[in-house]
Amino acid sequence: MEWLTLKFVVIAYYAIMNIIGFLVMVSDKRKSIYKRTRTRESTLFLISILGGALGVFLAMHIFRHKTMHNSFVYGIPAILIVHILLISYIVYNYPNLFK
Repeated sequence: MEWLTLKFVVIAYYAIMNIIGFLVMVSDKRKSIYKRTRTRESTLFLISILGGALGVFLAMHIFRHKTMHNSFVYGIPAILIVHILLISYIVYNYPNLFK
Protein backbone atom coordinates (compact mmCIF):
# COMPACT_ATOMS: atom_id res chain seq x y z
CA MET A 1 0.00 0.00 0.00
CA GLU A 2 2.52 2.56 -1.18
CA TRP A 3 -0.20 5.14 -1.86
CA LEU A 4 -1.20 5.21 1.82
CA THR A 5 1.36 7.77 2.97
CA LEU A 6 1.10 10.38 5.70
CA LYS A 7 0.77 13.04 3.00
CA PHE A 8 -2.22 11.21 1.47
CA VAL A 9 -3.89 10.72 4.87
CA VAL A 10 -3.50 14.40 5.82
CA ILE A 11 -4.82 15.63 2.46
CA ALA A 12 -7.73 13.16 2.55
CA TYR A 13 -8.56 14.16 6.14
CA TYR A 14 -8.65 17.87 5.32
CA ALA A 15 -10.66 17.24 2.15
CA ILE A 16 -13.26 15.19 4.03
CA MET A 17 -13.48 17.66 6.92
CA ASN A 18 -13.96 20.58 4.52
CA ILE A 19 -16.68 18.75 2.60
CA ILE A 20 -18.40 18.00 5.91
CA GLY A 21 -18.04 21.64 6.99
CA PHE A 22 -19.49 22.87 3.71
CA LEU A 23 -22.43 20.45 3.80
CA VAL A 24 -23.26 21.16 7.44
CA MET A 25 -23.35 24.90 6.72
CA VAL A 26 -25.59 24.32 3.68
CA SER A 27 -27.84 22.11 5.79
CA ASP A 28 -28.03 24.76 8.53
CA LYS A 29 -28.91 27.41 5.95
CA ARG A 30 -31.75 25.25 4.63
CA LYS A 31 -32.94 24.60 8.18
CA SER A 32 -33.00 28.34 8.86
CA ILE A 33 -35.10 28.97 5.74
CA TYR A 34 -37.65 26.28 6.65
CA LYS A 35 -37.69 27.15 10.38
CA ARG A 36 -36.41 23.76 11.51
CA THR A 37 -34.14 22.81 14.39
CA ARG A 38 -30.73 24.30 13.65
CA THR A 39 -27.17 23.06 13.96
CA ARG A 40 -25.52 24.45 17.08
CA GLU A 41 -22.92 27.15 16.50
CA SER A 42 -20.55 25.21 18.73
CA THR A 43 -20.83 22.26 16.32
CA LEU A 44 -19.96 24.50 13.38
CA PHE A 45 -16.93 25.83 15.24
CA LEU A 46 -15.88 22.32 16.27
CA ILE A 47 -15.98 21.16 12.64
CA SER A 48 -13.88 24.21 11.72
CA ILE A 49 -11.33 23.55 14.45
CA LEU A 50 -11.05 19.91 13.41
CA GLY A 51 -10.05 20.94 9.89
CA GLY A 52 -13.21 22.05 8.10
CA ALA A 53 -12.67 25.80 8.33
CA LEU A 54 -12.25 26.32 4.58
CA GLY A 55 -15.49 24.48 3.80
CA VAL A 56 -17.39 26.43 6.45
CA PHE A 57 -15.87 29.69 5.21
CA LEU A 58 -16.77 29.00 1.57
CA ALA A 59 -20.34 27.99 2.44
CA MET A 60 -20.70 31.09 4.62
CA HIS A 61 -19.95 33.34 1.70
CA ILE A 62 -21.54 31.37 -1.13
CA PHE A 63 -24.87 31.03 0.71
CA ARG A 64 -24.58 34.21 2.82
CA HIS A 65 -25.08 32.25 6.00
CA LYS A 66 -23.84 33.48 9.40
CA THR A 67 -22.24 36.51 7.74
CA MET A 68 -23.88 38.86 10.23
CA HIS A 69 -22.42 37.04 13.24
CA ASN A 70 -19.10 38.57 14.29
CA SER A 71 -18.04 35.31 15.91
CA PHE A 72 -18.23 33.67 12.47
CA VAL A 73 -17.01 36.64 10.42
CA TYR A 74 -13.81 36.81 12.47
CA GLY A 75 -13.62 33.37 14.09
CA ILE A 76 -13.77 31.11 11.04
CA PRO A 77 -11.07 33.01 9.09
CA ALA A 78 -8.92 33.05 12.24
CA ILE A 79 -9.24 29.26 12.58
CA LEU A 80 -8.43 28.89 8.87
CA ILE A 81 -5.31 31.05 9.25
CA VAL A 82 -4.17 29.00 12.25
CA HIS A 83 -4.57 25.81 10.20
CA ILE A 84 -2.61 27.27 7.29
CA LEU A 85 0.17 28.47 9.59
CA LEU A 86 0.31 25.14 11.43
CA ILE A 87 0.50 23.10 8.22
CA SER A 88 3.07 25.51 6.77
CA TYR A 89 5.19 25.25 9.91
CA ILE A 90 5.10 21.45 9.90
CA VAL A 91 5.87 21.17 6.17
CA TYR A 92 8.69 23.72 6.38
CA ASN A 93 10.33 22.39 9.54
CA TYR A 94 9.78 18.68 8.92
CA PRO A 95 10.11 18.25 5.13
CA ASN A 96 10.88 14.52 5.35
CA LEU A 97 7.61 13.87 7.16
CA PHE A 98 5.53 14.20 3.98
CA LYS A 99 7.72 12.42 1.44
